Amino acid sequence: MFLLGYVGVEVALGGWIVTFMIRVRQGSAFASGMTATGFWLGITVGRVVLGFVTPRVGEKVAISVYIVCSIGFGLVLWLVPQFYASAVAVSLQGFFLGPLFPGAVVIVTKLLPRHLHVTSIGFVAAFGGSGAAILPFAVGVLAQAKGVKVLQPFIIALSGAILITWLGLPRVAKVRRNE
Repeated sequence: MFLLGYVGVEVALGGWIVTFMIRVRQGSAFASGMTATGFWLGITVGRVVLGFVTPRVGEKVAISVYIVCSIGFGLVLWLVPQFYASAVAVSLQGFFLGPLFPGAVVIVTKLLPRHLHVTSIGFVAAFGGSGAAILPFAVGVLAQAKGVKVLQPFIIALSGAILITWLGLPRVAKVRRNE
């Protein structure tokens, strides 16, 4: 369920941010398109940079903090009605969303026996991929009925749900390795 929600957040936000920035923040098509680039660049840079931080802090704590930060920048994007603030906020939202997928994969490998890793990672990735189909569609249905301004409350609520799901995972023992 965590990856279904996460992938849904990632694809819904990445797919709808241009429309949101044009219609709600009155940005030009080019500038609004660049916010999508900033979001995806944020995801990429977040995976690289926070990929070094996450194992030092521990996946459980780090991912919890990243989701809270993502929700915080989602609130900025939603509540600060200024184009440039929104553009920076969505990029930072992407930055903190970036390490969620790899972190979830690491947790799966720590929670399950080695012989189940390939099958279980394949299953959770496939199940998570269904979030890429279902949740952006749900945003579209809501946007058609209420306007694209529903994007951020939807993303924030879904991020809260994935945080609750993440916090409900069993505790993972920290593995000490001699380096």
